[in-house]
Amino acid sequence: MIAADGDIIPVQALLDTGFTGYLAIDNQDALSLGWLRESQTEDMQTARGEARFNLYQGNVLLDEEEFAIPALGGDELQDILLGVRWLQIKRLVADFSAGILTLG
Repeated sequence: MIAADGDIIPVQALLDTGFTGYLAIDNQDALSLGWLRESQTEDMQTARGEARFNLYQGNVLLDEEEFAIPALGGDELQDILLGVRWLQIKRLVADFSAGILTLG
């Protein structure tokens, strides 16, 4: 993650193939990064039912490349989620014998 002040914050994230966006993050984490919150919200279907998410302008560093992306912020999200939209621009490689999943 890239904070608004330019600091690079390494994080672990889960690839969620059921999530169609780029990134989902807890609201507190997005605010602590200094990401700008958009005025609109977005309703999405989740495993727990319909949920309303805040929309942030996020910046991430992935495979040494910087991306400005729309990020969804929700309350009580325990994990940072990468969605399948990344697969439109990045290659996913799974090496099951080594236990490695690479998005790059």
